Amino acid sequence: MIGISHRWEIGELKVARLPDNEITLFGGFLVEEFTPENIAIETDWLAPLFATADGRVGVSFHSLLVESQGLKIVIDTCMGNDKPRPSPLWDAQLGWHLRRGSFLEELRAAGFDRNAVDLVVLTHLHGDHVGWNTMLDGGRWVPSFPNARYLIVREEWEYWSQASDPHFRIPLEDSVRPVVDAGLVDFVETNHRINGQLRLEPTPGHTHGHVSVVLESRGERAVTTGDLIHHPIQCGHPDWNCRFDLDPALARATRWDFLRRYCDDHTIVFGTHFSAPSAGRLTRHGNAFRYLPDFGLR
Repeated sequence: MIGISHRWEIGELKVARLPDNEITLFGGFLVEEFTPENIAIETDWLAPLFATADGRVGVSFHSLLVESQGLKIVIDTCMGNDKPRPSPLWDAQLGWHLRRGSFLEELRAAGFDRNAVDLVVLTHLHGDHVGWNTMLDGGRWVPSFPNARYLIVREEWEYWSQASDPHFRIPLEDSVRPVVDAGLVDFVETNHRINGQLRLEPTPGHTHGHVSVVLESRGERAVTTGDLIHHPIQCGHPDWNCRFDLDPALARATRWDFLRRYCDDHTIVFGTHFSAPSAGRLTRHGNAFRYLPDFGLR
């Protein structure tokens, strides 16, 4: 079991990081410029937390667990168990096909029993963000959080529910459609306000309805990257796009805007795929930015 690795307090908000899977890999399949040579040039600030000396990048699949105004909230639900992902694109790199992990047991140990979760917030509908939406029970995919509302951006659902590419269609069928069919989904707009402390912020490009989650309380602020930024090195190279961005030009522009907006203002930036601690603050560095880790409560 991995368990909770780090915790933070954002004003009155309590936030914890719960990993589903953490790996290091040669990242060229994800971002073309993630070559060992490019990574090695910047290991002075990336290693050892975010990269290795031989040019591998750290990649994390984790949820943020948020306690806000009496609600237990899960932001993104990672890879899941028993999910059929036979494609070499996913399995060879990530070991995803029919994998088994202890995420729900660790969630319960963290005080977030799956039956007590009030809200699941999804930044977008790619398979590594929706996996624990459902679990296999008697050969059927059923909601993992049966008493929760699932927030899905309407534009995301409208696009991906029509997708034909099996890389994206299969996760939608086993991890999203069952919660829609169960009547647990609230379809929302990209600027939806969840409560007085949490709101969605549109960060399109990786997908059309991609959002970040902004957390605000007592003058303190944090924000999630989703897949707008996959790795801290992109803070130093905002023009580097993910190979899976639907609109690369828009993703690039959105990333620059995000980095400028949250730079040097004490906002904690939660990197959705960043290695532990997966939280940090942005500062200017030359014509771009650096990411300084924040380890949370000690």
